[in-house]
Amino acid sequence: MDTILSSRDNPLIRQVRELLGSARARRENRLFAIEGARLCADAARSGAAVTAFLYTRRAAETYRSYWEPVAAAAQRRFEIPEALMKYAADTATPQGMLCVCAMLDNRPGLDTIEPHARYLALEDIQDPANLGTVIRTAEALGLSALLLSDGCCDPYNPKVLRGSMGGVFRLPLLPAGDLAHTAEILGRRGVRCFACVPQGGEDLRRAGLSAGAVCLIGNEGRGLRPETAAACTGRLTIPMGGRAESLNAAMAAGIVMWELCR
Repeated sequence: MDTILSSRDNPLIRQVRELLGSARARRENRLFAIEGARLCADAARSGAAVTAFLYTRRAAETYRSYWEPVAAAAQRRFEIPEALMKYAADTATPQGMLCVCAMLDNRPGLDTIEPHARYLALEDIQDPANLGTVIRTAEALGLSALLLSDGCCDPYNPKVLRGSMGGVFRLPLLPAGDLAHTAEILGRRGVRCFACVPQGGEDLRRAGLSAGAVCLIGNEGRGLRPETAAACTGRLTIPMGGRAESLNAAMAAGIVMWELCR
């Protein structure tokens, strides 16, 4: 039988709010919170460990096809009133489904990178919307994995989770630490690493990326760090006919990933 919660002071409600709002809380507890009917169902169907499931009666009726797999997977289930759901959630109009999940066991090490596979590496990406879009695109195109430098925003940020449309549950995410050092290590192992730069690189279309490579995309404002670009096998540039000096990081990443998988 499901437990009914009604108080804002309940420890679980406080935990949900903390997990939605704090990367530090997520790291320390090895937990993250997700909101929304489809996203909760994606987590459950992808094998994420759902430690707690909070829902409203309306959501259980309206989103039955999404509610059922989450309810089946959840270790604990709690029905809460609409007002409490709105208090706990981080969106203005919540759908009435919230999950607390254990962090995913989908972060393999750099030793799993293969010379003939296709990867994207991100350095210091700060905008959660950009990271979510890149994860969604990488998963949709079938990239082998995504490498994230220490300076990237938290992939369990609620905006990243929503933007990824469930991709974060399915795409392997590799912690890459200092990306310059990582590129040097991979280069010594025969893995081609290409720095994506706004000008001066080889035409992306002629790089032969389908043979396998790691392509590196830098921060939204400054691009790749000079030492990171210097550590790469080569440099690539997306040809542009207009007068814009550069593309949005997520858009550039999408074009590069298309070439990787073409």
